[in-house]
Amino acid sequence: MPRASVWPRLRMLVPPPAPSPQTRIGLCGFRLFGGRGRRPPVATARSGGTLAELPGVCEVRAGMEKAAADTGSSTGGGGPAGLQTLEVEVAKLLPFLAPGARADLQEEAARHVLALTGSGPGRTLLASQEALLRALVDLAAAPAPAPARDAARALVNLAADPCLHEPLLVAEPGLPARLLGRALDPQWPWAEEAAAVLANLSREPAPCASLMEALTAAEPGESGLERLVRALCTPGYNARAPLHYLGPVLSNLSQRPAARAFLLDPDRCVIQRLLPLTQYPDSTVRRGGVVGTLRNCCFEHRHHEWLLGPKVDILPFLLLPLAGPEEFSEEEMERLPVDLQYLPPDKQREPDADIRKMLIEAIMLLTATAQGRQQVRDQGAYLILRELHSWEPESDVRVTCEKLIQVLIGDEPEHGMENLLEVQVPEDVECQLQRLDRQEQEQCQREQQEWELAPEPQAEGDAPT
Repeated sequence: MPRASVWPRLRMLVPPPAPSPQTRIGLCGFRLFGGRGRRPPVATARSGGTLAELPGVCEVRAGMEKAAADTGSSTGGGGPAGLQTLEVEVAKLLPFLAPGARADLQEEAARHVLALTGSGPGRTLLASQEALLRALVDLAAAPAPAPARDAARALVNLAADPCLHEPLLVAEPGLPARLLGRALDPQWPWAEEAAAVLANLSREPAPCASLMEALTAAEPGESGLERLVRALCTPGYNARAPLHYLGPVLSNLSQRPAARAFLLDPDRCVIQRLLPLTQYPDSTVRRGGVVGTLRNCCFEHRHHEWLLGPKVDILPFLLLPLAGPEEFSEEEMERLPVDLQYLPPDKQREPDADIRKMLIEAIMLLTATAQGRQQVRDQGAYLILRELHSWEPESDVRVTCEKLIQVLIGDEPEHGMENLLEVQVPEDVECQLQRLDRQEQEQCQREQQEWELAPEPQAEGDAPT
């Protein structure tokens, strides 16, 4: 059975400080549950003028570059004196990030900090600057006309490193709550960046617990989790921010029992609102976050009957992204749910392999009980999985599909072992299974590498080169 997972860390790609004032920044570029790396989209930070036009900041930057050169040229590749000088020069940015500073100076200083967060040494250097981190958080949450965007993006990069979560929370203990307020503000232009920071922070237990406390804090009207779900499920909730990264935030929160209890409350109809987003066409991030949330909710086997029953009917929403344009016989077609019958010839499967794998794992979890296995069989899941297995180009997804097919067509477990999530596995058997899983994963990686290195098939009639 699959294990509960958090959403992948968001990898922001930013070059180290350079003479050019233009900083390129990526908004995703992460790895899904140990899966494939994604090429991030990039955006260019707005320029607020040349360095010569911003008195004070250019001198700080010149000092930083000199200190960096001294550090790199010292014996052993890094000199304490040069590093100390660099820390002093970085600290000089603090007055330019302060609330009373000119907006153009704040913007340029935030751009320098953003560039520093593009490298590991730069992030480590900033981790020791508690006052600067606090000023960066204040700027990221400051109202217009403060240049909050680059400050928020710098926080995304810092939060991508788990080792920096503690310094961030020490500098600003209320960081999750402050960012949550900005992410759920329908008028805040940088709400997407705030959600991305929360998605990175909530990967780790302590910040996730702080975020959960902020969400469940007593406040008038609807709860924080209800507001988050409403923002995620409402098109145009924020006209200036798409809020796709609320999907990963909810996926990470769903690793906590309290969040799953909220999501699975039959009186709230939360799951029913999330289900259509498994087909959301405009964002892989949002779609994957919702699928990850549903997958984690499927660990609660006490709710399987409700999830598979008519009040939720989750299975067609999990199978439809895995279905292609294949034709079935009339007898087979009658076994399928109505939403999966007579699909158009241009029907496309979910293009993201990691999301396909999560969908299969969610169905696997629904087969944990004898009743669940029977319901999944009765709705023709095997037919969709059979065709998916024949089509699937990714070896690890194909292996996951094979395991689910084996559960559906294999013999039922012996008496007392009907619930696969409650079976007690001996420690030696668990170690053996883990070893087999590692070998299987290594084999899948080798097959993938061989497939990527294989030459392109030669077209008929082409002369060899």
